[in-house]
Amino acid sequence: MKLLECSRDELLLPLQMVSGIVERRQTLPILSNVLIERNDSGVSVLATDLEIQICSRSHIGTQTAPSTVTTSARKLQDILRALPAEAKVSLESTANRLQLKSGRSRFTLQTLPAEDFPRLAAGADVAAEITLPQRTLRSLLLLVQYAMAQQDIRYYLNGLLLCVEANELRVVATDGHRLAFASAALEHEQAHHEVVLPRKAVLELSKLLAESDEPLRIALLGAQVRFNFGSVELFTKIVDGKFPDYVRVIPTTHQNIITVERVTLLQALQRAAILSNDKFRGVRWVLTENSLRVSCNNNEQEEAQEELELEYSGIPIDIGFNVNYLLDVLNSLSGTHVCCAFGDASSSVLMTDPGLDHFKYVIMPMRI
Repeated sequence: MKLLECSRDELLLPLQMVSGIVERRQTLPILSNVLIERNDSGVSVLATDLEIQICSRSHIGTQTAPSTVTTSARKLQDILRALPAEAKVSLESTANRLQLKSGRSRFTLQTLPAEDFPRLAAGADVAAEITLPQRTLRSLLLLVQYAMAQQDIRYYLNGLLLCVEANELRVVATDGHRLAFASAALEHEQAHHEVVLPRKAVLELSKLLAESDEPLRIALLGAQVRFNFGSVELFTKIVDGKFPDYVRVIPTTHQNIITVERVTLLQALQRAAILSNDKFRGVRWVLTENSLRVSCNNNEQEEAQEELELEYSGIPIDIGFNVNYLLDVLNSLSGTHVCCAFGDASSSVLMTDPGLDHFKYVIMPMRI
């Protein structure tokens, strides 16, 4: 049965949108597959890992009878990438095989029963629904996502807090050593809701959302969140757990403040980090009148030192950080300057961008 006939890119694009969540090694073989479904409303390509589900719908190819097939996401994508950009492709399914034809090329792929493909059951009750430009959420995620934990036993730290409060959308990420906060205004006021999105869903959204004003609709559905944008629908389960009180973590009374050129500081840290300890990645900041000295050393007694001139008349401060935590935030920002507000050598430091009122980054000191 003919499933689809279209150009290579018409099939490759939706496949690339959904296949990011497909793991190479799965406990269930069918989770390595994508579900391709043709019906009267067009073609949908769907992938899931049982926690996240992404579906891309499009009107492609010539009209054929409704049909459904599942096949290897990775192999199908690799084949399409290897074909010429202008190639025409056709898909035909027979028994437990899918045949892809393009010019004189023939590929036969194994399939698994479409009825066995798992789908996330959509939550029925919509607790809240908001609409905003895609670029707004994309920029918020890029400002904070690097601060998520990766394999913390406090599983809620391996995700990102999405909070709706009145007419504001907030995103917060922390791994217990640093915290990143960003917010954006909403057009309509909302009741208070907060959910923790899993790390994988956050990373996929960052890749899929466009830098455009096209609308993104977010629906909070009890234990799930649904994102609709362009041709994509992404469902994700939420992480169960109580996220830390981020408001209490952000310092508000630090009086020792410096403003420094972001790129100058970034480059100085990148150079100094070459000679940092590979395991602890410590960097020392010594702040004195109108001067910031940055230094790193390692077990081989090697040392790097950078000195930056700036305006400062507060108390002398000698403080240590994980240099990666500083590089992460400086790389995520795009402004010309950053502000750092210090308490003392044992207090957390607040980093902000003078051009971004809605962004805050808190980093805990480390002993060097």
